[in-house]
Amino acid sequence: METSQMDELCFPQLFNKSCRKPTPAQSEVLLAYILLSFIALVTAALNLLVIISISHFRQLHTPTNLLILSLAVSDFLLGLIVMPVKIISTEACWYLGDLLCALYTIVPFIITSSTVGNMVLISIDRYFAICDPLHYTIRVTLNRTQICICLCWICSVIYNCLILKDFLRQPDSHNSCHGECVIVLINITGAVDLVVTFISPITVIIVLYMRVFVVAVSQARAMRSHVVAVTMQLSVGATVKKSEMKAARTLGVVVLVFLMCVFPCYTPYLIGEDIEISSSTSTILLWLLHFNSCLNPLIYASLYPWFRKSIKLIVTLKILKSYSCDSKIL
Repeated sequence: METSQMDELCFPQLFNKSCRKPTPAQSEVLLAYILLSFIALVTAALNLLVIISISHFRQLHTPTNLLILSLAVSDFLLGLIVMPVKIISTEACWYLGDLLCALYTIVPFIITSSTVGNMVLISIDRYFAICDPLHYTIRVTLNRTQICICLCWICSVIYNCLILKDFLRQPDSHNSCHGECVIVLINITGAVDLVVTFISPITVIIVLYMRVFVVAVSQARAMRSHVVAVTMQLSVGATVKKSEMKAARTLGVVVLVFLMCVFPCYTPYLIGEDIEISSSTSTILLWLLHFNSCLNPLIYASLYPWFRKSIKLIVTLKILKSYSCDSKIL
């Protein structure tokens, strides 16, 4: 009997301190893990296609596409690293130690913060492209966009290291037994994170896109009523290119889907609850947020013809040919 109990422990040598091994998954749970594994695989594969497309084809080297590339990198890391480890750790004891527990916990926070930052940058990019098209090419350049993307990732790393500094010092501080990897966000930390990574950026995104929407609607009305460009110059400054408007609509869908996925994840913060990352409710909300990373490339595929063309060239290995980077994609 004692041997049987020892076999059920994650660390049999720590009889009084070890966690029990998770019970074997039932058929319904097993199907859920298969589905989540499929989502992780599709997320990594589709976002890798986005990364290859924008990186390889010179015609796609624009400020807007660089922001999409940065977003795809964060989504790719989620599908390649975070999702698989989360699936495995749910049905197994944590044997990887405190250091990897800390890394495993902080990486999703960094990726989420960088994703929010990328969404803000995309909104700013579309704001200048639609509301101030005359100065867009001057204000938004490749070099400036690259600098903003780097700052976004650097700030995300620094910010999350600061709010999780206590956990990084003692990763096992909230573990009830050996074999767990648990982090608990208290109300104060949750409130700070709520303002910095949710309320403030989401407010900026909504305000900017409301302005973009107003300008887009006014331009559409002017074009339908055949109003001379002088009328539009009062509000826009110049006629917005059709391609810029289409990009604004596509990225608007991306932003809207992101808001729908991220809002439930921050709902517990809004009602003042402490959040245990390992809880079942938190796991569902986090997977909803992660699922957004799988939806982004699907949105590109359905709304961006250049992405479909690039996928065809990648799958058929035509990108291996010389001068394929100069292919006409747009």
